[in-house]
Amino acid sequence: MPRTQIDITIPDLSGKRAVITGASDGMGLGMATRLAAAGAEVIMPVRNPRKGEAAITTIRRAAPGAKVSLRSLDLSSLESVAALGDALREEGRPIHLLINNAGVMRPPNRQTTADGFELQFGTNHLGHFALVGHVLPLLRDGRARVTSQVSVAARRGTINWDDLNWERSYHGMRAYSQSKIAFGLFGLELDRRSKAHGWGITSNLSHPGVAPTSLLAARPELGRSQDTPQVRLIRTLSARGILLGTVETAKLPALLAATDPGAKPGAFYGPSGPGNLGGPPAEQRLYPPLRSSDDAARIWRISEALTKTSFPTA
Repeated sequence: MPRTQIDITIPDLSGKRAVITGASDGMGLGMATRLAAAGAEVIMPVRNPRKGEAAITTIRRAAPGAKVSLRSLDLSSLESVAALGDALREEGRPIHLLINNAGVMRPPNRQTTADGFELQFGTNHLGHFALVGHVLPLLRDGRARVTSQVSVAARRGTINWDDLNWERSYHGMRAYSQSKIAFGLFGLELDRRSKAHGWGITSNLSHPGVAPTSLLAARPELGRSQDTPQVRLIRTLSARGILLGTVETAKLPALLAATDPGAKPGAFYGPSGPGNLGGPPAEQRLYPPLRSSDDAARIWRISEALTKTSFPTA
């Protein structure tokens, strides 16, 4: 059965500066392309400069004259995150859009970041938490919208408060769910604190549904030498138009959340099809693990301490 074409309209972003993590391939590259085509200046912090240059070539092929450039970033290193913050603050230009999109998923064996955190918690959540802290002055200058990409994995699960780094008993999927729950709680708390302290930024959440992206594909650096059975099934269902989205549709909720004039602060956007696995993007109810403001405040305090990142109270 042929798919119904799904898309959204991106408003004119001329004069806006957008930063998007994880933009060197997959959904992130698609988001960066659409932002650049809408007139935004797009900053792509990447870990692999060769992949980044290839991504820029792809963007400029799709959007001639695109304003796009690379910066160096490894979210699994707080030193790298701080260096990017220093570089962007040195440039001194406001950031109007920040899409926290990069992530890693389910290494079969426990791995750690450069700072000793469990890899998924450290990369998906703590790295982005620290990044927002380092560039907060630029976000405030741009009265920015911050969109943080979570996952259907945040629908269930919990924060392993007694063992955040999974040192006692590692479980790849539970650790991934925790990282995305923590990240979602952070995104919602960011909006609350901005309102409370007058930072002038707004923050919301998105999730891509389920689509054949690179997250579950072969990743030798994560200890995954071949595609998982899950990603092979996802590719099959997606190609046949059964329930799931595509890489093209998976990027749309984040783009809607980040650019649509009607997108709400503190709201959650994802696919609106059955099970929220695919379909057109729309606002959705928060997953139960994301609804506790007490949990959000707690993970914020812990994250400040772990990353040694402080946020102003005025």
